[in-house]
Amino acid sequence: MKFGAIDIGTNAARLLIGEVCKDGDHAFIKKLSYTRVPLRLGGDVFENGLISPKKEEEFIKTIKAFKLIAEIFDVKDIRACATSAMREASNGEKVAKEILKQTKINIDVISGDEEARLIFGTFFLLDFDKNIPFLVIDVGGGSTEISVFEKGEKVAAKSFPIGTVRLLKGKANPEIWNEIKEWLHKNVDESIEHTYFATGGNINKVHKMVGTKQSGPLSVAKMNTLRNELNKLTVDQRIDQFQLKPDRADVIIPACDIYGFIFKELKVKEFVVPKIGLSDGMIYDMYLKYMHQND
Repeated sequence: MKFGAIDIGTNAARLLIGEVCKDGDHAFIKKLSYTRVPLRLGGDVFENGLISPKKEEEFIKTIKAFKLIAEIFDVKDIRACATSAMREASNGEKVAKEILKQTKINIDVISGDEEARLIFGTFFLLDFDKNIPFLVIDVGGGSTEISVFEKGEKVAAKSFPIGTVRLLKGKANPEIWNEIKEWLHKNVDESIEHTYFATGGNINKVHKMVGTKQSGPLSVAKMNTLRNELNKLTVDQRIDQFQLKPDRADVIIPACDIYGFIFKELKVKEFVVPKIGLSDGMIYDMYLKYMHQND
């Protein structure tokens, strides 16, 4: 049973076609198709507060293309979720209505809390001891979500208005770093050992670039070394030397800076990159709802 998840982020829009498969008692999401378009809604929104007519046109074309791909795979259901940039665009509702009119796909502009819920829902498919304390840090283009779990239960969570595109555009409030610092020290018991998970397209790319094994932890020192190497290069040089996409080459450094700040505050030496994100969570959520309705 196939589902389609459209994740409309601040930096890019993505379509994941996937299905939930079972291996004994273990369930996992099998990814059948993945399409990414460097839409970068945040470029408009963080500069001018709205989505420009040109960007709206690109947005509509992207959703039309995604719908066609989903139809080819004959998905059972499709859901489109938009995050930080659409939350803040003054004309976000108007753009969403136009997309619905032209494509019959409803854009669900979700809160930071709902975004975190969907991402972290798939964590319980991962093979690790859920009773040990763990943190999940998700860095996007417009916001950063941090959640703290103890004994399999979420005990604290916060969405901060800081992300890669927002930093790149100089639109992050300088006070946000103090807010993150204070929140971490208030909500994370540093006297007990935690496992740290990092999610998001940039950290997935960092993990691949440093050559870490698929399931192996990534050291903070290696991430920082790569960040400093990239920082010595122009964006074009990063594209040439590391085969980075243009819309990845500029945001990968601010992403490392956000993760690096959090890890430094918590004295983290290494972390796990599970390679799951919002679209995985959306597919699992659609699957659970379908199973519940057909019990």
